[in-house]
Amino acid sequence: AFEMMGNFSFGDYFKREAIEFAWEFITGELGIPAEKLWVTVFREDDEAADIWLQHIGVDPTRFTRCGEQSNFWSMGDTGPCGPCSEIFYDHGPAVAGGPPGSPDEDGDRYVEIWNLVFMQFDRAADGKLTPLPRPSVDTGMGLERIAAVMQGVHSNYDIDLFRRLIAAACAVTGAADPASPSLRVIADHIRAAAFLVTDGVLPGNEGRGYVLRRIIRRALRHGYELGVQEPFFHRLVQPLVQEMGRAFPELGEAAAHVERVLKTEEERFAETLAQGMRILEEALGGLEGRELPGELVFKLYDTYGFPVDLTADVLRARGLGIDREGFEQAMAQQRRQSQSASKFTMDTGAGLQLDASTAFTGYDQLQGEARVLALASGDARVERLQAGDSGVLVLDATPFYAESGGQVGDRGLITAPGFRFRVEDTQKSGAAHLHIGRVEEGSIASGAVVHAQVDAALRTATRLNHSATHLLHAAL
Repeated sequence: AFEMMGNFSFGDYFKREAIEFAWEFITGELGIPAEKLWVTVFREDDEAADIWLQHIGVDPTRFTRCGEQSNFWSMGDTGPCGPCSEIFYDHGPAVAGGPPGSPDEDGDRYVEIWNLVFMQFDRAADGKLTPLPRPSVDTGMGLERIAAVMQGVHSNYDIDLFRRLIAAACAVTGAADPASPSLRVIADHIRAAAFLVTDGVLPGNEGRGYVLRRIIRRALRHGYELGVQEPFFHRLVQPLVQEMGRAFPELGEAAAHVERVLKTEEERFAETLAQGMRILEEALGGLEGRELPGELVFKLYDTYGFPVDLTADVLRARGLGIDREGFEQAMAQQRRQSQSASKFTMDTGAGLQLDASTAFTGYDQLQGEARVLALASGDARVERLQAGDSGVLVLDATPFYAESGGQVGDRGLITAPGFRFRVEDTQKSGAAHLHIGRVEEGSIASGAVVHAQVDAALRTATRLNHSATHLLHAAL
């Protein structure tokens, strides 16, 4: 995560002014010597080159024309695009690496601090570039990189903000080595996670929610590497507020909410993480070759709810990889089995031989704790459902309304630590409520305690639609 600074223009000014503003700010306001800077432009952008060399007076020996890969920006295969000009800071010969455009450019000596994008074309599907009627400017400068330059350090993690966050992470985790790379990951990820939650994102299995969940779980994995077995990540919210709350007051206002969200996610994932890491470590101990077999990767995911991206992350840190092809084959086989097993209908559900009784609590609340009384897949009762399985959960109590009187059944989620079941429909069979859906993560067995949560927005919409239908019938 990083803070992006920059300036924009939608037709008010273009290359000359944008370059002037950037150079004035860097060399004037920040006082960075021109001899410590290096400038690049797109190889065909003569206009920008002339501005830098003739108008600004940049040293030609610290100037490079580069290709499309590094100096031509686009939103995708089609749409607005244009050349860009980048400004680099030179950390000096003590750091390995060559200037942009050189064979050694991947070194750390030259670090990009500002990118000036000149959007002046519209790219068609056939690749043809048409000039935009009003060219615009979009620039971006990383605050952490500028802070590193101004504070005389080479790494973003050595700036004042991160030094204090890393110290807080070290204290919370009890890490023996304050220079551990895992502390850097944790310090970076608490920033990203806290601001995502502050902006309204919640951990989930798709979209932004899944990005947040992956960030949290990666931080927890690094905590595990440091020997932390208990929830710790949420305890870094207050140190973060102390560092950034003044600039972002909304962070302080949402701190309690952020702590709750992170702690809940930690608690849910703790058992899965510990179990998955144990199995993974055992497998790595006897690993032959450089890739973890796809079948084992799938077993970790399917049986134990251990995310594939987390497995890949652990292996990557050790210079290893996963057998993607083998994993995809195992996943495809599981899908075929699940599709076959999931072809149950309401007749099937109603035909289950159940002596269970479910207490309905949904008039007073839309979520609550419950115990799993029975599980079913297809026409048969089963002892366990796993990730990818479609099936039925029967609980001793539920806030889920079962289809009745013309009103469709509720949808929502049933969760437990390391387990997530998406309820796609709720029906009745005798005195039992059948929660029909699919296991998205982990596994569950009869007797487990779960948390049932109704989709509140859908319940409200369904109720309104049901009432409107009755009113319409009455009017007719």
